[in-house]
Amino acid sequence: MTAPWDYPTLLCTPGRTGGTAFPRETVLPLEPQAYAMAQDGKAWRVTVRHTGEVIYAGPGPVQLVASPAPF
Repeated sequence: MTAPWDYPTLLCTPGRTGGTAFPRETVLPLEPQAYAMAQDGKAWRVTVRHTGEVIYAGPGPVQLVASPAPF
């Protein structure tokens, strides 16, 4: 039996100015390996591997960081 994932994954994105701003760091519920990142030129996309749900689509660079601190 494995322990449940208790550490947040942070989605780090570039800051935006004007309009509605996407946060620079967003807490995601799954482990970093559960997400896929793809880059096409300046556009980045982060999806959940299992479902294909798009978590982020926009300018990059984008980084997924496993936090050393539990929830």
